[in-house]
Amino acid sequence: MIRYLKKGADEQEAREADRRTRQTVEAILDDVTERGDEAVRELSARFDRWEPESFRLSPAEVQSLIDSLPTQVIDDIRFAQTQIRRFAQAQRATMTELEVETLPGIRLGHKLVPVASVGCYVPGGRYPMVASAHMSILTAKVAGVPRVIACTPPLGGKPPAATIAAMSLAGADEIYVLGGIQAVAAMALGTASIQPVDMLVGPGNAFVAEAKRQLYGRVGIDLFAGPTETLIIADDTVDAEICATDLLGQAEHGPTSPAILLTTSARIAEGIEAEIERQLARLPTADVASVAWRDHGQVILVDTDDELLSEADRIASEHVQVMTRDPRWFLERMRNYGALFLGPRTNVAYGDKVIGTNHTLPTKKAARYTGGLWVGKFIKTVTYQEVTDDAASAMIGQYCSRLCAIENFAGHQAQADLRVRRYGGRNET
Repeated sequence: MIRYLKKGADEQEAREADRRTRQTVEAILDDVTERGDEAVRELSARFDRWEPESFRLSPAEVQSLIDSLPTQVIDDIRFAQTQIRRFAQAQRATMTELEVETLPGIRLGHKLVPVASVGCYVPGGRYPMVASAHMSILTAKVAGVPRVIACTPPLGGKPPAATIAAMSLAGADEIYVLGGIQAVAAMALGTASIQPVDMLVGPGNAFVAEAKRQLYGRVGIDLFAGPTETLIIADDTVDAEICATDLLGQAEHGPTSPAILLTTSARIAEGIEAEIERQLARLPTADVASVAWRDHGQVILVDTDDELLSEADRIASEHVQVMTRDPRWFLERMRNYGALFLGPRTNVAYGDKVIGTNHTLPTKKAARYTGGLWVGKFIKTVTYQEVTDDAASAMIGQYCSRLCAIENFAGHQAQADLRVRRYGGRNET
């Protein structure tokens, strides 16, 4: 039996907020399309109070910011990037080109071609997301993308040194201190000072996510992203303290971040609220995490592991942390998730920051049909065909001609018929 001890807020308010966001973003994208750099500068001044002579940092400026950081910060960034690069390289090694002779004289294949240019958005604000530089820029470079540019907003009226260092060390070819919708629009649409890119990636707030959604089609994107989500699957092998810690660790992302406890343990389910309140009393980010838990937190109590599995697949959460007797039981059976974190020794923060997997993951149930950002997202699998034998061309042509006739495609049929006549040993009329 499935019991909802705590439910999240009604979705009507969220839909209204989405509508207002769509309208705001549409107007700004139109402005950047029409006025280019002039609009970008005005928007940056309005939203970030930031209008330097050039939004792009010079190599000397980048190096100065790197030099301003403690050695430990640089060492930690390098360590994280080593883990992420190692996993991305291993993923890339699984991707191979293909050529196969499907019939005598007919060769089919595919090639792996990196996207030519990518724009990476690295969020700032309250949480300057240094790790997002690794996840996007570095992964694109491992994929072989020739031109990777990156934008991040100013922090306290100046470039965020640690984020800039991570962007540079990850391999960014151009670094801009520019935030929000105007940054995403400039990268996708191009201006006099910024050449447009073919693909946009990286997380951001609701306005950045909506901008990417509206720009999709003119450029590629990684994901349609929503607020960070976390799902804890727990049984009685763990306790309320670890569950509450891991729920709040993701709820602090923002006031609309869903945090869900799914458990077979009545002890944990009934004790989680008190433990959440105890931890909120001393959590520095409680102002955000408490709102997320109040409005979007859920507690679901079930009886069996099979019910845990079915509910987890229904929820299709971005992050799924499994703390049960046999976490790999879920690894073998679950279908809908952005990333799994198996066992109490693992947690979402490891994946977000350093362990090596990519933290840009599907939200809003998109895990039903896609995985997260990985090296393969930056690589196009493109096919080719080659017929090397006259008899093969004539034979395939006969099939093609009849199939085109079924569909009334006369021009297509003519292409096939010409090959049948020319390569089938019959005189052309």
